[in-house]
Amino acid sequence: MDGARIERLVTSGTFSLDGGTWDVDNNVWIVGDDEEAVVIDAAHDADAIARALGGRTLRAIVCTHAHNDHIDAAPALADRTGAPILLHPDDLPLWQQTHPDRKPDGELADGQRLTVAGGELTVLHTPGHAPGAVCLYAPSLAALFSGDTLFAGGPGATGRSYSDFPTIIASIRERLLALPGETVVHTGHGDTTTVGAEAPHLQEWIDRGF
Repeated sequence: MDGARIERLVTSGTFSLDGGTWDVDNNVWIVGDDEEAVVIDAAHDADAIARALGGRTLRAIVCTHAHNDHIDAAPALADRTGAPILLHPDDLPLWQQTHPDRKPDGELADGQRLTVAGGELTVLHTPGHAPGAVCLYAPSLAALFSGDTLFAGGPGATGRSYSDFPTIIASIRERLLALPGETVVHTGHGDTTTVGAEAPHLQEWIDRGF
């Protein structure tokens, strides 16, 4: 991605599922250059995301999964910018809990390549945290955008509806740990990590049964 850069915006709101609600801070990732960008996970605050974009053309709003805290601002941002909302179809049941009257504009598929700022983001379907969870791999930036599939210290939560622990472990082992160890993991919440730093943790999480 010639001239492309990664920008992080932290927004705050709530996550709700299975009758509970929790306060959360989300990472919104903007990938692009001075002319165009994509937004990964339009969380909580469409106004703040639009300000961060400035005058750039927004090519797409990419949803790593459809928990409400990752998609709640997506329709407002799409209406403002004209950018399409892209989601893996396996997460439509979760999407409809938050936006019953608005469908995503397009589907994400494993292996799909999204082009922005002269480079590519490759979609990796990584179910487990949610059925349609995806990560986005940008080899030219040595970057992985992991949503809630992988965090600094272990996999995303699998204790609520639509999630499954063996599935997320398989996704991480088969899809993410195969990436170069120096790949920087830009997570849906909290700090970044690297693929190499997380590799030793995988067996620990399997042994602990979380």
